[in-house]
Amino acid sequence: MAGRNARTDGLTTADYRTLAELRYLLRRFATFSEAAARRAGLTSQQHQALLAIKGFPGRERLAVGELAERLQLRHHSAVGLVDRLAARGLLVRRLDRGDRRRVMVELTARSQALLATLTRVHREELRRLAPLLRALLRRLAQQAPRTRLRSDRGGSR
Repeated sequence: MAGRNARTDGLTTADYRTLAELRYLLRRFATFSEAAARRAGLTSQQHQALLAIKGFPGRERLAVGELAERLQLRHHSAVGLVDRLAARGLLVRRLDRGDRRRVMVELTARSQALLATLTRVHREELRRLAPLLRALLRRLAQQAPRTRLRSDRGGSR
């Protein structure tokens, strides 16, 4: 019976262990990140919002709707988050020059300094976790089912 449970629908015990380990490492990093944000006086979501704005490709200001998408929030939730950050002097709102109905948000000097500090400690934690993540990803690549590739192309086994 144990042998039968070891492989179900093309999945092995190793597949489950790899996924469990990945989820564990991601949660460990998320817990680290939440604690670091708290020590800096931010909620995790506030930290994520500042990072989303600073790290957005190509520009350093976002429409509230873009921020909502980046954080996977509903628009009204993003508006509330922006309100709280602006009240703390961490964001500035500006009307979009091209579309005055759109509100753009950008970081203040204060939030940029706070974010730089948080980013440094996050970078160090990621460097510490990198060997574990690399090993896990290597293991995942080695577990990739090769027989499915042949059958997906219409070939037989």
